[in-house]
Amino acid sequence: MTLKVLHLSTPWKLMLRFCSVHLQIVFLMIRRHKTTIFTDPKESNTVFELKHIVKGILKRPPEEQRLYKDGQLLDGGKTLGECGFTSQTARPQAPATVGLAFRADDTFEALRMEPFSSPLELPDVMKPQDSGGSGNEQAVQ
Repeated sequence: MTLKVLHLSTPWKLMLRFCSVHLQIVFLMIRRHKTTIFTDPKESNTVFELKHIVKGILKRPPEEQRLYKDGQLLDGGKTLGECGFTSQTARPQAPATVGLAFRADDTFEALRMEPFSSPLELPDVMKPQDSGGSGNEQAVQ
């Protein structure tokens, strides 16, 4: 067995990279309307197991949920890896999006994910000042 010694200044990045690659963890954003859930299951988890994660948070049973990738309904028996969610495509800095729809009476609601809001523009007093220097600046002593 060969051991490699790594010198890293950012141990958290190493840990995340190790976990996502070696443990095959995928980072997902499950979205419905204005609700967003971040979760990190294994690539080998099934879509049905992912529905149980949603059940634990939103209190809706798996049979009342539909999960989507790129608008396509996901098969509950397939693994997340088989659905295209891998440690290479669903990373911590760029999680993959999973759409969520609930059953409403006898039918399922349409898939809807509200866009994220944009931050307001900073007030002028909070914007960075030009460092070129102007005649109005005074030295502080």
